[in-house]
Amino acid sequence: MKPRISMITLGVTELERSVRFYEQGLGLPRMESPPGVAFFTLNGSWLGLYSRESLADDAGVSPEGSGFSGIAIAHNVESESAVDEILEQAVSAGATLVKPGQKVFWGGYSGYFADPDGYLWEIAHNPFFWVGPKDENG
Repeated sequence: MKPRISMITLGVTELERSVRFYEQGLGLPRMESPPGVAFFTLNGSWLGLYSRESLADDAGVSPEGSGFSGIAIAHNVESESAVDEILEQAVSAGATLVKPGQKVFWGGYSGYFADPDGYLWEIAHNPFFWVGPKDENG
């Protein structure tokens, strides 16, 4: 079976603002992309940014929506201090701090920010196992 790679695509209201946030603010490596879309490489997957209207049209649904969408994107890091550093970096780049880094019920440490379009990102450290590639930390 061929390996599968997932891509998370976010429908954003202002593509260039979101590109600046992810590329310059968070430092994600941007791939060459056609006009109207932006792709970033992640560890084992990709992040795509596409206009909210166009993405909703592609899926055949209404672009209207508010409140909690039922999804949060998790980014796992190697330490509690890395959680705090990335949360601070995101806020400096224009994110909204939703929940500061803190010990959590499952024994790890995490916090949340919302990107400029309100998408929730959990930044987490799991001291029980590393969720990254085998060649890093385990």
